[in-house]
Amino acid sequence: MSEIESVSAVEILDSRGRPTLLAFCRLADGTLGQASVPSGASTGAAEALELRDGDPRRHGGSGCLKAVSKIKREINDAVARREFASQADLDRFLVELDGSANKASLGANAILGVSLAFCRAQAARRKAPLYAHLARMAGVAPRLPQPMINLFSGGAHAGGQVAIQDVQIAVRNAQTISRVLEVASDVFRAAAALIAERYGERLLTADEGGLAPAFESSEAMLGAAVAAIESAGFHPGEDVALTVDVAASQFHSDGRYHVDGATLDRERMVEQIATWTRRYPLISVEDGLDEADWSGWRLLHERLGANTMILGDDFLCTNPARIQRAIHSSAANSLLLKVNQIGTLTEALEALRLARKAGWKVVVSARSGETEDDWLADLAAGWAGDFIKVGSITQSERLAKYNRLLYLEEMDGLTPRD
Repeated sequence: MSEIESVSAVEILDSRGRPTLLAFCRLADGTLGQASVPSGASTGAAEALELRDGDPRRHGGSGCLKAVSKIKREINDAVARREFASQADLDRFLVELDGSANKASLGANAILGVSLAFCRAQAARRKAPLYAHLARMAGVAPRLPQPMINLFSGGAHAGGQVAIQDVQIAVRNAQTISRVLEVASDVFRAAAALIAERYGERLLTADEGGLAPAFESSEAMLGAAVAAIESAGFHPGEDVALTVDVAASQFHSDGRYHVDGATLDRERMVEQIATWTRRYPLISVEDGLDEADWSGWRLLHERLGANTMILGDDFLCTNPARIQRAIHSSAANSLLLKVNQIGTLTEALEALRLARKAGWKVVVSARSGETEDDWLADLAAGWAGDFIKVGSITQSERLAKYNRLLYLEEMDGLTPRD
């Protein structure tokens, strides 16, 4: 049992300069835990709802003082001097206290902040590294995930110069995180040189640190990624593979997909993705269809699922009910796990367990609006994620997670997944 003395919060800024919050949880024995909450740009309709101020005179309406106040007042009044038997006990209490279907009353950002801060306090109380505490919570052996590292960006992350949102690299057969980052650095530098030559542009980066030149098309983005891998001295597919975040909901309207000047129905969209997988060394396709296009997702999984990760982000929203439906309808085979999409660690763990039971791969993911907090690296290691998707190897909010993985590898002896 752990008695909470108090919870509090302060408004801070994320990597896009938009407000978010840093939450604190102090236990009765004086142990303190804290955690900051990320926010996404490309969000699914089924995500838990962030609480924003809506005051256009301050941060364009995106302030988080209401969410901070919810923690300081309503949540603190409810949890102070109360004992909780476990993380699940606290998280259930917070969900019930909110009382809404999508955490709109207290705000998913407020609820998650308290959930994470309590977890950190529990780990500190046990004098355990956060990843070890999370592994104990999940009942799994911790292991370092393989990074998916952002190389190029379009879509909502880069002003929409091309339809698809991100192209990432995945280093194959690397025995250490250190080696993964060495290779990624080489490929990133080669990509920067390539776009300077082809587009005459200086190094411009998108929300997650990916390079964002004026590609003519999504196909050109994928082709440039292969060229950068080759220019860095590696073999595409053998040494370095590609993953893609299509983010199809961003360019889907009126039942059609509007891709780089073309208008496609679901069958032609699936065929377009299949063509990309034949031409380029793609091992994962994220959000290839609109989040509501269940028939399209089933078709894509049937077409490519035997050899490719069909990865659900906006489609699944780390929501156990949607994951269960996708399992039953054979609409995906991989989960992009974003804790703030669902709002508590306990619900995210339920999503993880459903995916694992179905034999799915799990990618633990950051958001486009991140902070320098590194708890995500511990979560990915503690819950033995197959991959971690943080962003590029630029920008401090991304590097904080990669540097934490390097620390866990060197100081705690954790090793990457095969």
